[in-house]
Amino acid sequence: MRLGMLAAAMVAGAASLAAPASAQNEQFVPLLVYRTGAYAPNGIPFANGMGDYLRMINERDGGINGVKLTFEECETGYATDRGVECYERLKGKGPTGASFVSPLSTGITFALTEKAPGDKIPLITMGYGRSESRDGAVFQWNFPLLGTYWTAANVAMQHIAKEMGGADKLKGKKIALVYHDSPYGKEPIALLDAMSKRLGFEFLPIPVPHPGNEQKSQWLQIRQQRPDYVLLWGWGVMNSTSVTEAGNVNYPRDKMIGVWWSGAEPDVIPAGEKGAGYKALMLQHGSGKYAVHVDIEKFVVSKGQSQAKPEEIGHVLYNRGLINAMLGVEAIRTAQAKFGNKPLTGEQVRWGLENLNLTAERIKALGFEGVLQPLKVTCADHEGARASRLHQWDGKAWKVISDWYQGDDQILAPMVKETAAKYAAEKKITPRDCSKDG
Repeated sequence: MRLGMLAAAMVAGAASLAAPASAQNEQFVPLLVYRTGAYAPNGIPFANGMGDYLRMINERDGGINGVKLTFEECETGYATDRGVECYERLKGKGPTGASFVSPLSTGITFALTEKAPGDKIPLITMGYGRSESRDGAVFQWNFPLLGTYWTAANVAMQHIAKEMGGADKLKGKKIALVYHDSPYGKEPIALLDAMSKRLGFEFLPIPVPHPGNEQKSQWLQIRQQRPDYVLLWGWGVMNSTSVTEAGNVNYPRDKMIGVWWSGAEPDVIPAGEKGAGYKALMLQHGSGKYAVHVDIEKFVVSKGQSQAKPEEIGHVLYNRGLINAMLGVEAIRTAQAKFGNKPLTGEQVRWGLENLNLTAERIKALGFEGVLQPLKVTCADHEGARASRLHQWDGKAWKVISDWYQGDDQILAPMVKETAAKYAAEKKITPRDCSKDG
């Protein structure tokens, strides 16, 4: 049934391309997905959430101000070369080309960062990608909305400091990072290295080769070194393997904190009882159903249009797919207010992203109250928000265990500015003057 739905969706996309007269009032959204391979357990629910939200907008609202959304999936397998191929294949589709692209891979994001300015297509890298791309003066086309990996690492360390009784208690302690040996996994290292020098803790980075289903040697090292905390920057099968191996060497799971891409149901359920106690950051949201899910059920699921399993709806990564799609839709809606209720180019949608302002009232109206905090994107700040919480797996479900943290800009902002400036110099980019950007 799910394959049938996928085929139907792709046929629908192809049909819209074959009928240009009827496609003139459509807005195309390419979906880079991975439904196969070692990363599929995490990629599938995210893709299903994205697709369901876009279908709901069409079914409930008739599109965005009368402009129907069309979309087509392309399987990347989480491989950078295949991701770039998908981007090239889909970027020109629809009457105005791709509205935006969500690579769902930091490696693919690194590659597309070089291409997006020439193609004038914005990249929504919600909670991933290049941390310095928060600087919109340099990275005009990148939007790491809701949080970068530097923000995540900073919040994780804030929580550890709180559990230990204060930041001064970190001096002399040992913090390990078990990370996917890829651009994604390496991204927090610069921030953690800087914080270790600032706070006096020992930083122990431990790489895990792709795909991460063999970690005996890494966890033997953990058993020998006995770090005070372990941060986990994994994805796909690597996450559940890490949690399982932690149990095998009796490393306390409540001293493990995963990034928000290591804190979903597929990361702990396969570990069984060994997953209980494990903690992870939240990209603001967690699991659960909210007002938006009522409309998803009414306009998508009940009509047999969802590819998601019933039990998957409301899980962490399904919800994240909904949020990613919502942010893209709201960027298009914002851009329509300036450019008109018609299909928009990627360049126009980029303007919508840069002027996205989701207030608490707007978030409630969209059905995401209790899921997200307000977000405001500007020329200078393409991250828009730096808030996070933590949740903990109790063996059956995720439970929120912390108040809100805010990324510490006394540490983050100078790093972003310095690293973005180096990138601009290397690529011969003249940064925009955001004080003059309208």
